[in-house]
Formats: sequence, C-alpha cells, structure tokens
Amino acid sequence: MPFEIIRDDITRVAADAIVNTANPNPVIGAGTDSAIHRAAGPELLAAREKIGKIPVGSAVETPAFNLPAKYVLHTVSPAWMDGAHGEEALLRQSYDAALALADRLGCRSVAFPLLSSGSYGFPKDRALSVAIGAFTECLLTHDLRIILVVFGKDSYSLARGLFGDLRSFINAQYVEEAEKAEYGAPYAESTRRRRAARDTALEPQAHVFARPKAVRAEAEELFDAAPCLQAIEPEAKPFFDEVSHIQAIEPGAKPSDLDSILKGAESTFTEHLLDLLKECSEKDSDVYRRAEISRQLFNKIINKKDYQPSKSTAIQLALGLRLDLVETQKLLEKAGYALTRSSKADLVVQYFIERGEYSIVVINTALFDCGLPLLKTGSAN
Repeated sequence: MPFEIIRDDITRVAADAIVNTANPNPVIGAGTDSAIHRAAGPELLAAREKIGKIPVGSAVETPAFNLPAKYVLHTVSPAWMDGAHGEEALLRQSYDAALALADRLGCRSVAFPLLSSGSYGFPKDRALSVAIGAFTECLLTHDLRIILVVFGKDSYSLARGLFGDLRSFINAQYVEEAEKAEYGAPYAESTRRRRAARDTALEPQAHVFARPKAVRAEAEELFDAAPCLQAIEPEAKPFFDEVSHIQAIEPGAKPSDLDSILKGAESTFTEHLLDLLKECSEKDSDVYRRAEISRQLFNKIINKKDYQPSKSTAIQLALGLRLDLVETQKLLEKAGYALTRSSKADLVVQYFIERGEYSIVVINTALFDCGLPLLKTGSAN
C-alpha cells in the first residue's frame, strides 16, 4: 500500500524507518521527539549526540534501537512564524530530505508524523497540504510505502480547511438521494430546485467573496453534524469490497434469447481499459503509478481478458487515467460497479473528479478525514 493515513502512536508503527521531528541540537525536544526517544531507549540520544547539530530542512539517520523499525530519520522542520518567512518551503524541504534519505537507505516503508504541526505551531491544514504535495510527487517515481500517522483528538478533522465545501457537497447529494428513496424522484427534484433557487437568491454579488454570515453558519452547522465524521470501527467491512451495481437480465428470457444477449455483450473491463490506455498519450507506468497499484497487479489486469477488479482498483485506474466523471462511470460499469449518491465514499471520489483532482493521496486523506474507508492502494485486487 503506497500511501496510508492512520490514527496511532508512531512509536508503535512497524516500518523500515520512522521519521522524528528532531531538535536542531542533540537534545530531546517535546512532543513526538520525546515520545520516540522514550520508546527507543537511551541509546538513541547517544547516537544523536554523535551527529551533532542538524540544519533545518535536512535529515540524518540513526538505528531505531527498541522501536519496531530499522532506522530513525531525524529531520529538523521549521517553526511557524507568520507564513511570510519561507516556512512552507522549508517544511517541504524537510519532507523531501527524509524521503530521499529513506530511498538511499533502501527502505520500503517509512512512517511520518505531521511535521511541525505540534509544538512548532504550523497550522494543520497548511502542514497537511505540504505533506500531501511531497508524498504525491515521491510516489510517482518511487516504490515506497508512506504512512502518515496522526495522533490526538483532532485527528479526524485534519483537512477541515483544506477541502473546501466537501462536506456540504456530500450532505447535499446524500440528502437528495435519501429524499428520492423515501418520497420519490419528483419530490426530490422539486426540493432540489427550491434549494437551488434559495441559494441563488442568497448568493453574494460577483465582487463579494464571502457568503452572508447566516448562510455560512448554516453550512458550518451541517459540517459539524455530518454523519460522515463518525469514525469507522476497525472491524468494519471496507466499502470498496462491495458490488454496488450489477446489470440484471430480464426475467423469463428464453435460451435462444439469452444466446443473443451473450453474443451482443459489450467489451470487458480489461478490453475497455486497454482501449483507454491506447488513447492515452502517457506510458502505462505513469498510469499505474498515479493509480497507486503495483506493476504486478497492473500486468495481471491487462493480460487477463475477463479480469474482475475490486471497486477500489477500478476507481484507482480511472484516477490514474485522469478520466472525467462520465468516463469513470463507464469504466466502473464494465466491472459491474457505479459511483452512487447513496454512498458517502463514492461522493468523495466524485467531488474530486469533478474538480480535476486525481491524487489518491489527496482523496484518501479526505476519506480518512470523513471517517470513511480508504481506497486500497498497493498490490491487492
């Protein structure tokens, strides 16, 4: 799994390397630094003292000692001042330095805290945005499992300011689908039109960039009450294992009619995927890397005419190909699936596709923030 985001104590995460938010000087700092030193044992500080001072934006390694890892990568990230002193560039440099060091050491997995977002005071949404950029770029060229480990009471609201109106979008779509199921399509459509007319009437003039306070308060109330913020229990079955759309054959079909139906079957998922790859001007490797699936799984899919992917794999390939919403639905249909408005997980995917955002790191971060199952990146079907 190339990218994961989990809620845990980083000192308990098994990985080849664990990234530490180190103090520039060989002393034990607060927060993550203190926790890592405590779990690793006194040998870690002795090894750190041999290194001496570490410049901001760089990274060095030591053994991990008692931690469930091979290495601790000590990176010095910047403290937040006011955003006008190159803090974001320095933070990106810290991530890049740690990732490059992990690559040089031959690590296959590396666990990160959200650098600078604790005692260094970096706003969490901006810190997360920098992390997402670094991870996305790294995964396009490296076979590395990156684990972002968050800890604390606000771990499910990391992206509250990062993804704009995502929750409002989810709520509006989900409510409309629920109304359609309960009251029928005509009622739902009339309700949608009334809401659209109300929103248009309340929309500010073109030169005004903020919504009226009353409207913003209503949106924030919906945001805070969103059921998608409920954490998923560890035992919960991943949504993406479920088949959500299967075309039924008309009842009472005679054998001869069934033969005709089967002869007229459209292309399979693999055949359609191969057509899309031919139309694409990029290399296959660019597509499966963006899709965050392994080369082995990709080869398995394209070499088996009747391959049946999981829904997650089908979605990831659509993202890797950068398909629009119509093209995505067509590819999913070939595998027997669909994006529906009755699924919050589907709505998150739809939200980003409609905005031309195809980074699986971004989408999985949003799914995590909403307490929903992540796309299952990696080598699994």
